[in-house]
Parts: sequence; structure tokens; C-alpha cells
Amino acid sequence: MASATHLLTEREATARPPVEAVVVRFAGDSGDGMQLTGGQFTLSTALAGNDLATFPDFPAEIRAPQGTTFGVSAFQINFGSTAIDTAGDEPDVLIAMNPAALKVNAEALRDGGLIIADEGEFTARNLTKAGYAANPLDDDSLARWQVVRFNISQLTLDAVKPFGLGNKEALRCKNMWTLGLALWMFDRDRQPIVDWLKTKFAKAPELAEANIAALNAGHAYGETVEIGASIRQRHLEPAPAEPGLYRTVTGAEALAVGLVAGAQLAGLPMFFGSSPITPASPLLHHLARLKEFGITTFQAEDEIAAICAAIGASYAGQLGVTSSSGPGIALKTEAMGLAVMTELPLVIVNSQRGGPSTGLPTKTEQSDLYQAVYGRNGDTPLPVIAACSPADAFECAIEAVRIATRYMTPVILLTDGYIANAAEPWKVPDMSGFAPFPVKFHDTPPAEGEGVMPYARNDELARPWIKPGTPGLEHRIGGIEKAPGSGNIDYSAASHQAMTDTRAAKVLGVAGSIPDQAIALGSEGAKLAVVGWGSTYGPIHQAVRRAQLRGLDVAHVHVRHIWPAPNNLGELLKGFGKIIVPEMNMGQFKTLLRDQYLVDAKSLTKVSGLPFRIAEIEAAIESALQ
Repeated sequence: MASATHLLTEREATARPPVEAVVVRFAGDSGDGMQLTGGQFTLSTALAGNDLATFPDFPAEIRAPQGTTFGVSAFQINFGSTAIDTAGDEPDVLIAMNPAALKVNAEALRDGGLIIADEGEFTARNLTKAGYAANPLDDDSLARWQVVRFNISQLTLDAVKPFGLGNKEALRCKNMWTLGLALWMFDRDRQPIVDWLKTKFAKAPELAEANIAALNAGHAYGETVEIGASIRQRHLEPAPAEPGLYRTVTGAEALAVGLVAGAQLAGLPMFFGSSPITPASPLLHHLARLKEFGITTFQAEDEIAAICAAIGASYAGQLGVTSSSGPGIALKTEAMGLAVMTELPLVIVNSQRGGPSTGLPTKTEQSDLYQAVYGRNGDTPLPVIAACSPADAFECAIEAVRIATRYMTPVILLTDGYIANAAEPWKVPDMSGFAPFPVKFHDTPPAEGEGVMPYARNDELARPWIKPGTPGLEHRIGGIEKAPGSGNIDYSAASHQAMTDTRAAKVLGVAGSIPDQAIALGSEGAKLAVVGWGSTYGPIHQAVRRAQLRGLDVAHVHVRHIWPAPNNLGELLKGFGKIIVPEMNMGQFKTLLRDQYLVDAKSLTKVSGLPFRIAEIEAAIESALQ
């Protein structure tokens, strides 16, 4: 995923340009490079100082049949000179590289929006593959939109002809031609893309030059050809922002950096054990590049090996971390129980995707909340927190490490496919503002005649962390129930009751170290509260803001600490007239709130594999207040 760094000047930061935003969707075959095109357009947008949010949307198939609707890959970006919270409800511009891309994405385009189509790909064969009986560019089926058509494929071949590439290699450059046109449309600088291409193809300079030629040709086409009134150059001023150092960041990148920061604040080396699974794999890729910070990465043969290796690292005195998505988390469940029973710090990252089973590997969902809070055998409590955006994943990762090491417990950190892959600007934080929480290992042997007490408790019920091999502190831990204090194997009813009560009380006590629940927008006692968690933050926030502008009495509450929840959450919720809970599942958080606080929360559910649109939540707000 592209990233960029931009140091805002005081003038840029204090500017108040006219409010403006545009939503662009690039769509094509999986082999057309749409994710790369979108990533590089994101880079140029960040460097221009616009606020932005992206939504990569790609198929689960490794390589679906070319030209079919199953293989369509898309990348949407919402950018502008005002605050951007979502990737946009409806694209203003759709760039369709073939008939299948048009078929899959046209209905998402706003009425009157612009379609740019590569007519060179609208052959009889490709039209049949996409399910068209006739060429939609030649009839009135696209009358709702403005349509501009030209032969991008042939224009690309012409642009790269001097480089002697074969036809197949030459056509791979058409995404750069398209990017060049998009850069012209929105007054973007090409040089960062040129520099990136030279770096990417350093070992094949002829490919770098061919792609640069295609990029320049697309840009020149916009400058010199009379395309029509539908396409004109637009300049969007930088968005107002606090002065500082900014970069674009995906959720996976922010998570990786946040976990490293958390380990540094705890004063621990970190061990990350993971087995590749969509959409969690990028976290392993990013952490593997950060070895200089004391990070060990281990790509395990399976999910069970990954988490057990991380538990072993925690036993040895490192910060153990593992990650997966729903199906992999299910496989890790038994080992999560072991981590709860041994009371070792462990961070478990779940990048949720559509389920159950294999489900929707590349589509987003929030359907693992029950699994996170309840999904283990026995009474096996552990803290659960949820990131609400790509940038928020950084602070959530630090918080997960803090809780895990302070309370000697595994912690689940929930993200999802949207957060993991989407990008947004992130103000690089001043780490001096984060209080260190250094770990202190227990290294004092017991007095003569006394035994080691690995399950003694401090005031917060956390047990001591003893590195194996510490002189005089030899001990054993394991998954069989044990006696309080000594940790000796003990099956007695009294011991099991006492240890079960203690483990539960320790986790509930985490609420004492987290802040009270705040209201993200609105005020206490509003007629309606829209309560969310995770990646629904952006559409909820914008929907509530729009409703307030229309005079509706509505508030937005967004919960980071799912279990245990902030101490004031129940009282806060009971003060609202009505509560609706938008979530990308069948109502799991709603059920949790009703169970814990006896509030009459109502669900707004969506399980399409796509994020909520602002308009969907706006409609639910109006309906609830009627």
C-alpha cells in the first residue's frame, strides 16, 4: 500500500478553502493493476495535502477467468479539502477498464456521474463474458450518467511502442496511462510516481521507462485532446489540518507500528507468530521489516503452531503476539484458553472477514464479536478492544500491549478487512506523549523454607511474571487447574471456584484503568444515540453530523473497549431516549449491550461484505425518530 510523508506549513494548516470532495473508483480485471493504481493515486493525493479515505475491494479468487465479473478488482478513494471520514457512498467518477468492471460497478455511481471507459476492451468476447447482450457504450442503458469513451489499450500500445515490449507486457502499462489521465484531471504532480517507478523497476529500466511513457501519455492526452465538457481539470485545495508530520497509513501498517511502539513502551522484545490468511497477512509482512526494533517474526505452518509459539515467547519473557482472521482464530481457541489459564500476556489480532467457515475471504465484516467475547470452552474471560479506523489501530495496539502486560492476560484486538486494507492520513504522533509502562519481572527468591508462588496476586489480581531459569524461582505452569498462590495442580472444587472467580475479577478490573466512555458527537440525554464499534465509526459520524444539521436530536457513541466496557457506559446509555446499533453482523454488539445493561437497543445490520453507506445510517436515524 502506498504511503507518503508531508510536512504541513503553518499557512497550509490554517487555510480554510471552500469545502469540496470527490469520490473516484478505479475498476478493472484482477490483472489490470487497479490496487496499484489506486495506491499511487492515494500517494499523490496525500502529497497534495488533501484529506482522504480509501476502500480497496478485490475478489477472493487468486486469478478468476479474465474478463469475468468474478475477477473484477476495484479501488475507491474519497478525497477533498474538508474532513473525510469514509471512502464515500457513491463514486462521482468510475474508470472502467473492461465491460465486467462496468457491469459490476455502474449501479454504485451517482446519477449524473462520469464513466470513463476503455472502449478497446469492449469486444464481442469480453461483452459476452460480462453478460452483456449488446454494447452498453452504444445504446441508452448508460443514459443516467455521463460517458466518455476512448481506446486506452491502443493509446497505451502507441505510447510504449518505442520500448519494444511484447503486446502482453505493453498492455500491462495501461494502468499507468489511466493513472496519468487521473493525475491530470485532479491537478496532481507526476514526479513522485515517476520516482516510484524508477525504484520499483530498478533492475529492469526498460520497464520503468515504458511505464513512465504511458503515465506521461495519459497526462498529455488530458492536456491536449478535446475530450469534452464531461472531463475537465479540477484542483482541490489542501484540507485544513493541525501543523505536523503526516503520512498515509493503512490499518495493517498502523497496527505494526503500534505493536512495536507498545513493546518499546513496555521495554520488551516482541515475538510475532502468524500463519498467512486474508486479510491478516499484511501485518506479518510489515513487522518482518522492523527487526531492528527487537522484533522476531515467525511464519508458522498452521494457526495452532503460531499462537503456541507466541505463548512460549511470553513464558520466556518476551511480548507474544499472534494474528489471524475468523477461521484462524477458531483454530487458535484452545491455545487461547491455555494463555488464560497460565495467565501470560499475549496480544491476539483478529482482522475480521465475512464468515462463517471460509466465507468471504476478501470482504469485510464484524461478525467475530461473539467469538472474541465468549468463544472459548469454560469460563475463559479476556479483554477485547476494537479499532475504529486505520489510524486508530496504532493507539489500540499500544493499549492492547498495556493491558496484556499490566494484568498478565491475553487481549484480543479486533480490526476488520476494511480497516486493514484502507488508507487515511495519519499525523505521526509525538511519542513523548505516551507514558511508558515498563514490565518488571519477579526475580526475588522466596525466603528459606517458603515455596515459589507463581500465582500470588497484586492489588489488581495480576500474577508475577517470572522468567524461566531465574535462580531460586523454578516453577511450573500449565493448562490444568491449579491451587491459588502456589500453582500446584489442584482439582478440588474450592480451588477451581477460587481460580475461576479470580480470573474473572481480574479481567473485569481492567475497567478501572480505562477512561470513561465519551460521546463522539452530540450530548448526553439525546432523543437518539447511534452506538457503534469498530470500522462503522466513519459512516455513523457523518450520518449523525448531517442529522444534527437538519435539527435532529441525535448523538454518536463509539465504544473502543468492548470487554470489559467503560464503567460509565451503562448509565450513559440509559440516559438516551432510543438506541440503534449499526454493525456489520446480525446484531452481536446490540445483544451484548442488552444483556449487560438491559437497554432497549435496536439493530441496524449489514452483512453484504461492504461497509455501511452514510445514507443507510441517515435513513435509520430518521426512521427511529419518527
